[in-house]
Amino acid sequence: MRSILSRCMLAVALTILTPALAPARAAGAESIGTSTGLRLPRYASLKHDRVNLREGPSKDHRTAWIFQRAGLPVEITAEYDTWRRIRDSEGSEGWVQQSLLSGRRTALIAPWKKNEVLPIRAKGAESADLVARAQAGVLANVRVCDNGWCRIFGEGFDGYIERSNLWGVYPDEKL
Repeated sequence: MRSILSRCMLAVALTILTPALAPARAAGAESIGTSTGLRLPRYASLKHDRVNLREGPSKDHRTAWIFQRAGLPVEITAEYDTWRRIRDSEGSEGWVQQSLLSGRRTALIAPWKKNEVLPIRAKGAESADLVARAQAGVLANVRVCDNGWCRIFGEGFDGYIERSNLWGVYPDEKL
């Protein structure tokens, strides 16, 4: 009787703790989201100019940060019901409602290369003609990525940039 009770208590504890442990699993390796069945982690973008980043997956949790830039790329690292745990390019993490996220793919141009200007080329090759230069931190829409290059576009530019200069696309991802 005692061992049955112990096993039941363990099963209840695991059921309660599993959603809380999901971010830790997602951070280390690819898994599948419990709400959507989609791959975790994955990139998305913010749908609105004002998005509250909360400390937990409900409106009862405190707002830790307010994003004020629609289109900003974020990485979804966990799911809980209609909430998504996200991380931004600076490493800030928290929870947002799924309705505030979009599947539109965007990326930041090398936000870690402060004050640098990076080349955007006519084709996905180092030798291709230069079509524009973009300041680090510029927000770009991503059309396609393949063979180490991504075609991006935004206000005043449309061309290719090396994938390693983008935050918002995985190294092995094909778009």
